Amino acid sequence: MPIELGDLAAPTTCAVLTMEIQRGVVGDLSSFPQLAEAAERVGVVLNTARILDAARSRGIPVVHCTAEFRADRAGSTVNCQLIAAMVRNPDHLLVGTPPTELVAALGPEPGDLISSRLHGVSPFAGTSLDAWLRSLGVRTIVATGVSVNLGVLGLAIEAVNLGYAVVVPRDTVAGIPREYADAVLDNTFPLISTLTSTNELLAAWEASAP
Repeated sequence: MPIELGDLAAPTTCAVLTMEIQRGVVGDLSSFPQLAEAAERVGVVLNTARILDAARSRGIPVVHCTAEFRADRAGSTVNCQLIAAMVRNPDHLLVGTPPTELVAALGPEPGDLISSRLHGVSPFAGTSLDAWLRSLGVRTIVATGVSVNLGVLGLAIEAVNLGYAVVVPRDTVAGIPREYADAVLDNTFPLISTLTSTNELLAAWEASAP
């Protein structure tokens, strides 16, 4: 019997993760204009901001998963075509530069956590993210951000492998091309996550309020 969304994403046991919603990825300094356009079309920033506001007001942890590179590339293994393409640009997402910052609408707020990584394409391996979530009593992750192609998909698979349940508001994630992203959301994500919408998630949280 399916678990109700309100129970699965209960405020006492869930956290909201944003995936690479950064100025240099989907914001005003984007190196990926097609992905930024896709995120704008879906409403990724607007809808994620609504979810974060609701989460913070309920004491739900918010964790921003970001990517960055050192100028000397230390800590970044060039072991796939995507990373090879990114490191060829010496200015791409350099630590401490504006492109690594969150899109302004998302904060960060003082209570948020930021989990930055120098390597790989998803947020758990080699970071403290899993330990942070376990210390907070998290059992369900609400995943937002980009991209459906790699980052969000990798987040969801890693989370399931680590024992978490995953909820994905479909209007907070994007990928390219659009048809491919829709196919992954239609055919892969239902196997590893619960798909919902921003409005449905917010309504479930509102219904769970004492």
